[in-house]
Amino acid sequence: MVLLKRVFLLADPAHLRKRIESVSCAVITVSDTRTIESDKSGSLIKSKLLDGGHVVHSSSILRDEPGPLREHVALLCKDETCRAIITTGGTGFARRDTTIEAIDTLLDKRIEGFGELFRVLSFEQVGAASMLSRALGGVCGSTVIFCLPGSPAAVELALDRLILPQLGHLLALIEDR
Repeated sequence: MVLLKRVFLLADPAHLRKRIESVSCAVITVSDTRTIESDKSGSLIKSKLLDGGHVVHSSSILRDEPGPLREHVALLCKDETCRAIITTGGTGFARRDTTIEAIDTLLDKRIEGFGELFRVLSFEQVGAASMLSRALGGVCGSTVIFCLPGSPAAVELALDRLILPQLGHLLALIEDR
């Protein structure tokens, strides 16, 4: 008889408790048509950040033009008072959807699991259409960036299930580098 011993690797509880309680976040809506009045997704992001104890560093609406978007995000990444950037819009496959192309070149590291998990969770809500999302997460310097689709339902899903539960922990990990 062979006795098998199972070894379970448990996460270090002290490691999991490391977190920054309040993160300063920039919110960017990427759209050729949205205005301050009609920007439901940008407003939702700001509201959920504030409800979660975070700070809205800045908020802007930019046209879906990769050059100006990349420049704006690059400037925010150099601003030591901005620790996270959340974009909404421009992540699909339409000709004008260029958020991912603009942001991807700025990333030092990708958070591969973010896009993967977002699509899995989205599949539960919208079915096969979830594969059309190019939601992206990554790190530029010491700034975390999340690129979300433009729909309020997608924004709510990403914030409630993925971003807000891990944002403070992720920033603490980046600071430990």
